[in-house]
Amino acid sequence: MPREQGRDPGGHRSRRGPGTGGGSGDRRDRGGRRDRGGRGGPRGETRGPHGHHEAHETHGERPPRTGGAPRGELQEQLARLEGAPYGRYKGLVGTWELPGAGTTGETFQLVRGQADPFAPPARAAVRVPAERAGFPPELWSTPVRRRALAGFLARRAAEVAGGERSLRIDGGGQEVLERGSCQVSADDGGVTLRFGLALPGRGRRIDARAAERLMCRSVPEIASRALRYASLDAGALRRFVETVEDSVALRDALPGLGLVAFVADGSVLPRGSGVDDRPATGEGVVPFSSPEGLRTTVELPNAGAVSGMGLREGVSLIVGGGFHGKSTLLRALETGIWDHVPGDGRELAVSRPETVKLRAEDGRRVERVDVHAFVGHLPDGSDTTDFSTGNASGSTSQAASLCEAVEAGARVLLIDEDTAATNLMIRDARMQSLVAKEREPLTPLVDSVRSLHRDHGVSTVLVMGGSGDYLEVADRVLMMDAYRPSDVTERAREVASVPAGRHAEAESFPPVVHRVPDPSSLESESRGRTRIRSRGEDALTFGEHEVDLRSVEQIADSRQVAGIGLALELMVRRGYVDGTRTLAEALDLLDADLEDAGAEALLAVRDEDFAVPRRFETAAALNRVRGLRVTRAGSRTPASTGSTARTASTGGTGSTG
Repeated sequence: MPREQGRDPGGHRSRRGPGTGGGSGDRRDRGGRRDRGGRGGPRGETRGPHGHHEAHETHGERPPRTGGAPRGELQEQLARLEGAPYGRYKGLVGTWELPGAGTTGETFQLVRGQADPFAPPARAAVRVPAERAGFPPELWSTPVRRRALAGFLARRAAEVAGGERSLRIDGGGQEVLERGSCQVSADDGGVTLRFGLALPGRGRRIDARAAERLMCRSVPEIASRALRYASLDAGALRRFVETVEDSVALRDALPGLGLVAFVADGSVLPRGSGVDDRPATGEGVVPFSSPEGLRTTVELPNAGAVSGMGLREGVSLIVGGGFHGKSTLLRALETGIWDHVPGDGRELAVSRPETVKLRAEDGRRVERVDVHAFVGHLPDGSDTTDFSTGNASGSTSQAASLCEAVEAGARVLLIDEDTAATNLMIRDARMQSLVAKEREPLTPLVDSVRSLHRDHGVSTVLVMGGSGDYLEVADRVLMMDAYRPSDVTERAREVASVPAGRHAEAESFPPVVHRVPDPSSLESESRGRTRIRSRGEDALTFGEHEVDLRSVEQIADSRQVAGIGLALELMVRRGYVDGTRTLAEALDLLDADLEDAGAEALLAVRDEDFAVPRRFETAAALNRVRGLRVTRAGSRTPASTGSTARTASTGGTGSTG
């Protein structure tokens, strides 16, 4: 039997193995924010040639401009540097003609030097003009097609680079995201590839011969074999672009059809293993087949008419026995916000872009969130309409994450009972009889989930195998049996018609309370240097703060964490977070900026390997910055944890809730 989509015993993301579709074996990504992508890179921290960690740390400088004529004679210049002190590599920063390029206009740029052989690699770029690249205009005529083309080229470049350890090309993995590593010009179809370059040295002296081999032979070979249309498999390239275009078109069609998700017949949802995000293979793999009552047909620009399961707006339950595919299906919906490479199996398993996965997260910080829909009259008297804590319990953390997601604009929530706080999900009739409501601060989600949709337009999809009380509030119930889904809504209603003795403890979900972030609490400097550093998928260093992202489950890979850090910095630099705008308003401005300029907007902060993030993961990171200060929209009272807002804790060290 294929394994359920990989999670560790605590339910957190587990590391995934090599991707398909061309990239180098240890490089992964995920793609697709609206008509763009959004994640990227190798798993975990990369290491330089001597085993050091690469910090991906910014120092505040912008990449050099490329104006002016490129310099020639790179080989001669390198020859003069043989045996020179390593720091003299910095004299090569700038743009050079590629050796042998002649009149083609191909250039090599050393964007940022390398301080010494043990420092993070230099940053470099190679540019192939449109005439030399030769890509037919139909392959780059729209933002979606340019992102897909760039994703294919980055994967091919990583493949050509192969075992060259000194070249670090972020080729991506199963998802197709907009990345800092490759862009296709909207003006003429020219191509820019950006990458890390570990400059060769002997001790602390320049190894010019090895440098000449890298810059004057390996880089031109990559440009020739990976960035020119004539060198590529035209059929595979077109199939890649059309696959991404169909995925975007299908996702864009969901709101008009009243759907939150669609899974095409024949999709392969199980993954290879908990550490391998490629599709499972073998006789035990069951292709997805829609129940007849949920089957929907959608016309796509390239694939034509495609049939599959359309999951409608409202409250949906996924039920079934253990190991029958409930979480695997939910995981497909979770990753359906991204586009996938051909052959992934999930190419036409898509979700609304505003879909957010939630879970319990013991120990997280919460800053001035109105959680009174779920938490009231705490024993210490804390005001749960203006709730702060540095050490939330599972229930209060999940309540805060749900409210924050709705504040950021989520329209679909995904919850798996395996990683949820049980006491926030349900309180059955027997427990209601034993523990009086006046002694129980928590109001379970089962009592407000319908109001979330009715009053706020927020749908919910839940995996639920242990509580039948949700059958009373579900619009539809899907049962998984040996990875095969069936619509059991009518039978579930029959079961729910028998009174269980439980009474509802809430009637509605209250209006969202918006918050205004204080830009001075989002300082990226530490000891005079800008510090924005990804630590795998699970953590972001931002200034003095270590931001724990382990429970932000829709982060695809470490390159998206880097993108989140750059996006936070961009929001502060450009005044989107200015102390007067709400978080939602600031995110709208960020979205508009990324929609207009894409990766270029983040490259203005730092030339680095990154993937463009969604607003929801950016907001989740901001909410987890432990120094964050916010005011409430419409309030003039400045606040921080422990001052104006009442801080809930148990003796200062225990969990709240």
